[in-house]
Amino acid sequence: MNNAYLLIGGNLGDRLANLKNAIQKIELHCGKIISSSAIYETAAWGFTEQPPFFNQALQLETAFSATELMQQLLTIELLLGRERLLPLGPRSIDIDIIYFNNEIIQSELVTIPHPRMEQRNFVLIPLNEIAPSYIHPILHISTTALLKQCKDDSHVYKKTIN
Repeated sequence: MNNAYLLIGGNLGDRLANLKNAIQKIELHCGKIISSSAIYETAAWGFTEQPPFFNQALQLETAFSATELMQQLLTIELLLGRERLLPLGPRSIDIDIIYFNNEIIQSELVTIPHPRMEQRNFVLIPLNEIAPSYIHPILHISTTALLKQCKDDSHVYKKTIN
């Protein structure tokens, strides 16, 4: 089995329901979720003139290769209404592979570790909750250390969800 860390998020529609639906589809089509972070609310990154996001990190055990997993995740995004209208723009759901085992992959379909993840609090804070000692396979540094070094000053708020 393969070990993948994912980040799910979205800022359109019922953000909480979209995350829950994504988790259900991931478990149904991709493998077993081993752990999940709290849900965090964050301002948009890059293109900032849009609503705030809900984000959550997941650890997934899967039989798929990284490419197969990415294909499944893109299909799930489409099933959940994802439209790609504007790069870094608003979206109902976004599912990214942050890490896959200790692999380094660069293809047309997927880049792992996820590019620029070490520059983004909205990735590092939820990831640090479930994988603080995980070592970035290129930078050779833990998630906790990446978070301490991160220069992103955007705020990431843990949500209390009932």
